[in-house]
Amino acid sequence: MKVAFTSDNIAGASDAVFHAMMEAAQGDAMPYGHDEGTEQVTHMLSELFECDLAVFLVSTGTAANVLSISALTPPWGSVLCHSESHLLNDESTAPEFYAGGARFVGVRGADAKIDPVQLKKVINQKVGDVHSCQASAVSVSQVTEVGSVYSLPELRAITDVAKAAGLPVHMDGARFTNALVALDCSPAEMTWKAGVDVVSFGATKNGVMAAEAIVVFKHSLESKGIDSERVVQELGFRRKRGGHLHSKMRLLSAQMVAYLTDDLWLNNANHANTMMSMLQDGLKDIPDVMIDTPAQANMLFCRMPLAMIDFLQKEGFGFYTGRWEEGVIRLVTSFRTPKEGVDAFINATRRFSAISD
Repeated sequence: MKVAFTSDNIAGASDAVFHAMMEAAQGDAMPYGHDEGTEQVTHMLSELFECDLAVFLVSTGTAANVLSISALTPPWGSVLCHSESHLLNDESTAPEFYAGGARFVGVRGADAKIDPVQLKKVINQKVGDVHSCQASAVSVSQVTEVGSVYSLPELRAITDVAKAAGLPVHMDGARFTNALVALDCSPAEMTWKAGVDVVSFGATKNGVMAAEAIVVFKHSLESKGIDSERVVQELGFRRKRGGHLHSKMRLLSAQMVAYLTDDLWLNNANHANTMMSMLQDGLKDIPDVMIDTPAQANMLFCRMPLAMIDFLQKEGFGFYTGRWEEGVIRLVTSFRTPKEGVDAFINATRRFSAISD
């Protein structure tokens, strides 16, 4: 059995999500988010995160990230993120466009995680100097771009540095649930209790057709002396200006309601993570395969001989290669990755290794 490990974006949407959209499409409902479904999403997320919050539904992860950031930093500020982050390398110029020209600055750290020591150093450079861009916000990716996951202490180390400087913290949670399952903690513990102020709550990669939520933890912002009502109001205007205030918002809301019902979101992420764990366990003992950063969720980078890569692709397996160093490939599992496909990939890799020996 052949299967593609190119991305979790290649999987469609869960059946429950499509059924919910079909039901929401019947009859009439008030537009632009003034419907019962959108109100229900806010209520569900408030219960999930155990706090009062504001929710803005959008249809892409890019919009969720850049709109969040734009409300947290002025045009003359800088957003500090990891040098390998999606925000810095894979959002085209959308971040600068939405943030009015604010600068995005990469901060180093092992395993694509921001080093708090380096973060503090960057934050404290030329504070108040009109000739220099002023640090205005921090953004972390959870899961990171190399498949690692910030532990709760690691998150707190970063947010403590940000809080000391009065900077808000945004979390790019495109794979939020995969990280949550890996850490076996509550959504509150991985966000506002760890010092995160705004999260891009990703759902599209994990079983939704096209729906993401910007979640604003108002009390967390207030604890840093940041006017949460200003941020919330500004996000409303910025979402409209950015073209993501959907008239038929109930169709986005229906997806998110279905996603959060009966633990669909957790079950999907559990499956994806389990498939990656099986894949990694199967590959780690194969000669000529070297795992880079060990996968903690549903993404893995490893190194293979070029001949092995060519063999696997000719066998019909899909994965990304050629974007990094020679011989490096990326493997990603999804909520629909079949166990049989994982086994087939491992067996094909072993078969090539045995032949090449």
